[in-house]
Amino acid sequence: MHVGVNVVSQNPSNARTDLDFVREQRRLLDLVADLGFDSIWGTEHHFTGYMLAPDVLQFLSYVAGKYRNVQVGSQVIVLPWHNPLRVAEQISLLDNLSEGRLILGIGRGAARVEFETFGFNMSESRERFVEYADMILKGLESGYCEYDGKYLKQKRAEIRPRPFKSFRGRSYAAAVSPESAPIMAKLGVGLLVIPQKPWEQVADDLELHRQAFREIHRSEAPAPVCGGFVLCDSTASGAREAVSRFQVAYWEDVVRHYEYGGSHFAKTKGYEGYQAAAKTIQTQGATAFAEAFVGIQPWGTPEEILDKLTRIRKQIGFDLFAPTFWYGGMPLEVAERSLKLFAREVLPVLRKLPDVGRVGSPDERSTTAEATT
Repeated sequence: MHVGVNVVSQNPSNARTDLDFVREQRRLLDLVADLGFDSIWGTEHHFTGYMLAPDVLQFLSYVAGKYRNVQVGSQVIVLPWHNPLRVAEQISLLDNLSEGRLILGIGRGAARVEFETFGFNMSESRERFVEYADMILKGLESGYCEYDGKYLKQKRAEIRPRPFKSFRGRSYAAAVSPESAPIMAKLGVGLLVIPQKPWEQVADDLELHRQAFREIHRSEAPAPVCGGFVLCDSTASGAREAVSRFQVAYWEDVVRHYEYGGSHFAKTKGYEGYQAAAKTIQTQGATAFAEAFVGIQPWGTPEEILDKLTRIRKQIGFDLFAPTFWYGGMPLEVAERSLKLFAREVLPVLRKLPDVGRVGSPDERSTTAEATT
């Protein structure tokens, strides 16, 4: 199994200066690379302390240049916030600079504050995402971008530096609502799972994706990328105490950033499925919502984490695990202890697990991939 680390940039309540936070983040990156993880991932968010991550491809360019022994992954590039032709160029540049080490993750975003601050219509995000993703993915295979859609009009333009290696099989999209799974299958990408709902529901979404992928492409879908929030401790009580602080604090920040307690999702085209989360908060309260989130994450002693990941893998069948270790205002020292214990006790066991996907690692799959049709 391929095991990476998603290094998120959460600075809730501005507990540190942003400069100090970035310095600590670089220290964590050094540790992740030294411990031998397969990949380092970054995300994209704007305007609040929820994440100090306005440019994931710039961040990954730094990572790829400094750490030559790891792949890099985007979790995710939020396409509706960008000029898609520029994104195609930036992806190709990073993949050329890293000599094919990029694992591409894309998404459409869900935070009203980000859409409104940029001046974009959130109700258009799903349609824009589909058009942008379609052009970018086809462009990365053909070497040029061209599109005539409802929102996207792009005359033919070459991508330079030219893509030199297929992105099929190493491209993924985040999908929270069930309606998104067939859309991602049509685009020819795998699913990137950031656990926010029971694993049984995730498994149902993945089955919808797999069925649609088979019907459209006459082949099996790539195994999903699985994220999550890890806390690895030598004792069960120590792990439980830490997650009750830091995972709950993280989820409270999620609720604030995405306004999960509001009613706007039901009124926003393409986000009706998110209203279920809002209803949970409104009927059960934010505490119950946070407890449910913590309950599906892979945390505990090394043995407990391995047991949880074994059960999750049986349900959704992932080959690539890229969790987060630093979140919710956690002191860096806590994250470092967790990472080191995980790398010593859990990582070697996961590495020995056989692939469940159609070929193997994302890098291996990309060499046998065919162009998008």
